Amino acid sequence: MQDAAAKLDQENPLGVDGFEFVEFTGPEPEAMISRLELMGFTQTHVNPANGVVRLKQGDITMLVHRAPKGQAADFARDHGPSANGMAFRVADAKAAYEGALARGARAAEGVHGGALAGDYPYVLQGIGGSLLYVVDQYGEHGSLYDAWDEIEGWEEAERKNSVGLQVLDHLTHNVRRGEMRTWSGFYHSVFNFEEQKYFDIKGKATGLFSQAMIAPDRAIRIPLNESQDENSQIEEFIRRYNGEGIQHIALTTDNIYETVETMKARGVAFQDTIDTYFELIDKRLPGHGEDVERMKKNRILIDGSDEEGLLLQIFTQDTFGPIFFEIIQRKGNEGFGNGNFQALFDSIELDQIRRGVIKVDA
Repeated sequence: MQDAAAKLDQENPLGVDGFEFVEFTGPEPEAMISRLELMGFTQTHVNPANGVVRLKQGDITMLVHRAPKGQAADFARDHGPSANGMAFRVADAKAAYEGALARGARAAEGVHGGALAGDYPYVLQGIGGSLLYVVDQYGEHGSLYDAWDEIEGWEEAERKNSVGLQVLDHLTHNVRRGEMRTWSGFYHSVFNFEEQKYFDIKGKATGLFSQAMIAPDRAIRIPLNESQDENSQIEEFIRRYNGEGIQHIALTTDNIYETVETMKARGVAFQDTIDTYFELIDKRLPGHGEDVERMKKNRILIDGSDEEGLLLQIFTQDTFGPIFFEIIQRKGNEGFGNGNFQALFDSIELDQIRRGVIKVDA
């Protein structure tokens, strides 16, 4: 293991190079596939060993399980519609896997490779019992899906169905109270992630802590959310999900207005934001240059500064169980929408109040 780990540099010891995929499981896989198609994803390949479907858009891959047995089926029984795995691209999968074990990660044993099936050996234990793959077949190095059954005509279908989503920007974990440092320590010690941002968010009745971790390649970002109380949206997620796990997945676009308008026309539902948010944009960010009326119509949020650039973002409603998606356009800003974090928290808390999950004094 030490020889393999020594092949990789110390700043990026495991050679991470962005996300490869997120995999989903649940009792109604065809409904999950249909929802992803509404979001602009296209079926491209099917794994003949286990029926896993690959859906693609831009450089983003989503995998959906359909088999009634195995790790994914067990995960679905425990969590319902859920994300049971994700993959990091690395320079050398064998070296990265052995390096991860040497740095404190644990092997995911007895899962038969999850979505990749067969005897794919480079799988680690991830958040909440999910799988964390390290893969080196991507880009110029081939494809994980070359051996899968290819769906005829998918390239043209992808061009027609795409809504302009390009890259998986970040992937958020919700963790139990007291476990944020456990998982930040895991990503730091194993992959040499660093803390990028730290938030202490409070609403009318609840609160959360969030610690955003970023990998040495600056392409893998994983914010970690922990509740400050028993009733926050983080605790509700953990109750609904029956454990820790992936809360939302952020996907980039070069034109958030067109992307969101297309998704809305297809029936994708987004979280709302109070009108006063849009009334204060010009005061908060003078000279931003965006169309506020179009932003208000689509409920798109904006954050940033002259020095850091702008960031536009919006969040879908719950899509797979309590998991939702974020659509994001970065205009020079590499943060997470610091000023919008509170607005998002408030909008979800308002929904919790409306549903009676939490109560506040009149």
